[in-house]
Amino acid sequence: MKSYRKELWFNVPARRQLVNITPQVEEALRESGVIEGLCLVNAMHISASVFINDDESGLHHDLEAWLEKLAPEKPYSQYKHNTFEDNADAHLKRTIMGREVVVAVTGGKLDFGPWEQIFYGEFDGKRRKRVLIKIIGE
Repeated sequence: MKSYRKELWFNVPARRQLVNITPQVEEALRESGVIEGLCLVNAMHISASVFINDDESGLHHDLEAWLEKLAPEKPYSQYKHNTFEDNADAHLKRTIMGREVVVAVTGGKLDFGPWEQIFYGEFDGKRRKRVLIKIIGE
């Protein structure tokens, strides 16, 4: 069995942003040489997420609005976590959106359903963060 590991690094200039990372994950899969197996993609920071959804701007707007209703950024004073930092909402948004995805690899390709794409969700940007890709298989 093969095992391949790669890190993607991001420095998102905004506090929040969704980034389609499907091309980078597909590139890592090609580099791995794995034809049949599994591909794990996970955010290595507690205020960022990796998830699968459609790459459609209206949906991205809806996700942002929904997350902001569930865990509003302000007022900062509403969160006990916000004593040294002001990112409690980012931790909550990450909990909602998830840490990782696992995608089957079939015939050397990510085995997606229709419209599925992999996204990096940044909820407390303006600093360097990473995503881990781990691919195992034959």
